[in-house]
Amino acid sequence: MLDVKPDIVLKYFPNLSEKQIAQFSQLFDLYSFWNAQINVISRKDIEELYERHVLHSLGIAKVCNFKAGESVLDVGTGGGFPGIPLAILFPETEFYLVDSIGKKIKVVKEVASALGLENLRADHLRAEQIKEKFNFVVSRAVTRLGEFYPWIQGKFKKDSLNAIPNGILYLKGGDLEEEIKESKLKAELYPLSAYFEEDFFETKYVVYVPQ
Repeated sequence: MLDVKPDIVLKYFPNLSEKQIAQFSQLFDLYSFWNAQINVISRKDIEELYERHVLHSLGIAKVCNFKAGESVLDVGTGGGFPGIPLAILFPETEFYLVDSIGKKIKVVKEVASALGLENLRADHLRAEQIKEKFNFVVSRAVTRLGEFYPWIQGKFKKDSLNAIPNGILYLKGGDLEEEIKESKLKAELYPLSAYFEEDFFETKYVVYVPQ
């Protein structure tokens, strides 16, 4: 039985609008189509799209409710995670997705266009090339935190609109104690197992680094 319906998303985010449900529902067919041409998700993982990619991305929303007018940078977005699911969930927040691999950004643009996401833009860029400032930077395990931080240092707006101060929301798995210590960053860990009951989330975290 293929996991091709967004039921698992509705289980944890029951207050979605009809438009949001329709957008989440389109993701499986869109990623199946594009993944066959440009591999952005491992072939065995595409069947678990909603749990391992969409819901995983939305773990950030359990830690931070993005506000209208806030801007969020997704660094190393790959095929659009966590940025695309978050842009569906927060239609009044602006999302900017970047990746250093051009063909992955092509997929992001095609998927976003098919979904009609007007609050998302995407570019083939390295994070270091970006001059704008954002409320939050999100990412999904692109590298160790200590290597990631210099890429986005100084890219934060001074004014916070949110319940939590502007900062990094980083999806990462495993034992992170050593990595956080090595980074010398003041980080807070939010275990996704506190929000989602599926086994996949047992060792997954949102790492929050306030700026």
